[in-house]
Amino acid sequence: MSPGDDTGEGVTIDVLRGTPTEDELAALIAVVSEAYVGEAAEAVADDETARTAWSITQRSLRTPLRRELGWGRFSG
Repeated sequence: MSPGDDTGEGVTIDVLRGTPTEDELAALIAVVSEAYVGEAAEAVADDETARTAWSITQRSLRTPLRRELGWGRFSG
């Protein structure tokens, strides 16, 4: 939301009570914009998910399925 950004996304502010002045609305937009930029800069998700201890230990205990036996009890 810096002055050079042109993402095409508009923000709507609905004033529900009172009559704010243009200076008050400008101050509100400046504060909200700065907060948004700070949140967006800090919001970073990890690319890789961490494996849990359960998934590490149970993986070695599980044997692969034998697909040649079929899926049903009496399939042949």
